Amino acid sequence: MPPRAPARALAALVALCVAVVGAVLVPSTAQAATINYVALGDSYSSGVGAGPYDGSSCLRSQKSYAPRWAAANAVTSFQFPACGGAVTADVINSQVDSLSASTTMVTVTIGGNDAGFASVMLTCRFGSTSACTEAIDEARDFAQTTLPGRLDATYAAIRDRAPNAWLIVLGYPRLFETGWCGLFGMSATKRQQLNDAADLLTSITADRAAAAGATFADPRSYFAGHGVCGDEPWINDVTRIIEAYHPNDEGYRDGYLPALNAVTG
Repeated sequence: MPPRAPARALAALVALCVAVVGAVLVPSTAQAATINYVALGDSYSSGVGAGPYDGSSCLRSQKSYAPRWAAANAVTSFQFPACGGAVTADVINSQVDSLSASTTMVTVTIGGNDAGFASVMLTCRFGSTSACTEAIDEARDFAQTTLPGRLDATYAAIRDRAPNAWLIVLGYPRLFETGWCGLFGMSATKRQQLNDAADLLTSITADRAAAAGATFADPRSYFAGHGVCGDEPWINDVTRIIEAYHPNDEGYRDGYLPALNAVTG
């Protein structure tokens, strides 16, 4: 009779290989990641422009990138205190109350309202070119001198309340294409100035996010070709009133969500 020891060794080796492969292909529940996600920020986080809204003054929409990401990733918990019109002080004074040591992921868009986004857009849409330029210059000055400190304080407040969380800061898209925009559209000069200002805001936000050890997600490349005056705009024009110059459904789904997915994997 042939020796049995080699057969036993071979059987044991096969069993070990099966066990290892099984462990790789079918992770245990204990191995699954716990994602406690909180979405902070302004109207670009709350989903203004996509609708329908939750009935609150914050105009939260389930079509924003945050709830879409949460649904696609089967998070353990999801909180959505982002609010249309929010400034950095709102995040610091109220929105961070939703954070805790158990929070594992935080996203935020913030800073545009601090720099006077709404008033600048109103001036440029209905005012003269010189008035638009003046409004943009004031916003640029604020963004370069005052906004960095406000962003630093905001990210620090988030870190303080959620020390174990992965902080992801999302920027803003360029809002316009600069080609023909019809007889009553905003001039190409104004649109280019506004896009340049958006780039400055992105640069400052990315810099302060890096200084805070956060991950920056830049949506601009995803929105390229889909601004106001484009053939397939993902940004609402002024005709949508309160939703003006905010992403529409496609903008959150095909612009912001891929930008977030690009950094979360």
